[in-house]
Amino acid sequence: MTFRARLDAEARASGFVSVGVCRPDAIPDAKVRLHQYLSDGHHGTMSWMGERVAWRGDPASLWPEARSVVMLAHSYAPEHDPLGDLDRAEDGAVSVYAQGRDYHDVVKKALKRVARWIVAEADAEVKVFVDTAPVMEKPLAQAAGIGWQGKHTNVLGRDYGNWVFLGAIFTTQELEPDAAEAEHCGSCTRCLDICPTDAFPAPFRLDARRCISYLTIEHDGPVDEAFRPALGNRIYGCDDCLAICPWNKFAVRASDLRYHGPHRAPPLAELAGLDDAGFRARFAGSPIKRIGRNRMVRNVCYAIGNSGSARLKPVAQALCDDADSVVAEAARWAVARL
Repeated sequence: MTFRARLDAEARASGFVSVGVCRPDAIPDAKVRLHQYLSDGHHGTMSWMGERVAWRGDPASLWPEARSVVMLAHSYAPEHDPLGDLDRAEDGAVSVYAQGRDYHDVVKKALKRVARWIVAEADAEVKVFVDTAPVMEKPLAQAAGIGWQGKHTNVLGRDYGNWVFLGAIFTTQELEPDAAEAEHCGSCTRCLDICPTDAFPAPFRLDARRCISYLTIEHDGPVDEAFRPALGNRIYGCDDCLAICPWNKFAVRASDLRYHGPHRAPPLAELAGLDDAGFRARFAGSPIKRIGRNRMVRNVCYAIGNSGSARLKPVAQALCDDADSVVAEAARWAVARL
């Protein structure tokens, strides 16, 4: 077997559903697209996207010694239809990727296994990244041929759908690059049409300021009242544009069962009663922990207000004088709406 064939075998043995190779300079248009995105203000309050733009827009400058980038996809495909959770008005809908173990831990462990193999087999240096550095994984994935950025801006592949995490291994080893993948969305616009907040100003473009994932996870402070009804019972992220994609008929079973954890659709009443310590204990080891108790309970109040459930009105009333002013305002909104 060639080195590349053995690399592919090692990657799949480590749980990855796809692997491809590109050069660090394979995405020359990324810098221009990034600058346009930032100048349009589509990043909202995510100021970190405007930091280290030189590295983010030019992977070759991130580690000049690197000669190849190995891009890998790790499936977290759900065993249920996430859109069904939107009908559970008294429960909170949580994005599939956050229902179990923090993907950073799972994917990085698998990446390190492949990276160690490269070091042992090629005597090369490596660096691994999974949302841990200013790396534009999605355009690199397309350049490496493992998928393409769909109209919803996420990466999808004909062999695995779009339920994947991306990881990157930069290495000093010279590897033959794969052909870049072409776009295969055709005339389909299901991901654009289903968006509850019209967050796509055009195909392949996302305005984060209107995106429910951004509003429930990244945005601090009150959510604009115009968007609150569209949140429905979504308390952490949104999967609508991913779940509706027809390419998911080829979705590959999640490679790690820890992705299917205890946070699929928790009861809103239970979450509303969490204090800081209770929140940290409930979501230990989960990516949800990064938003903190106040932002989570804020989201829960919006969901309660959208639930139409009289049984949840006392739950919201109990938070109307919460120590956090944003939570208190969200609770008052929920009570008024009910």
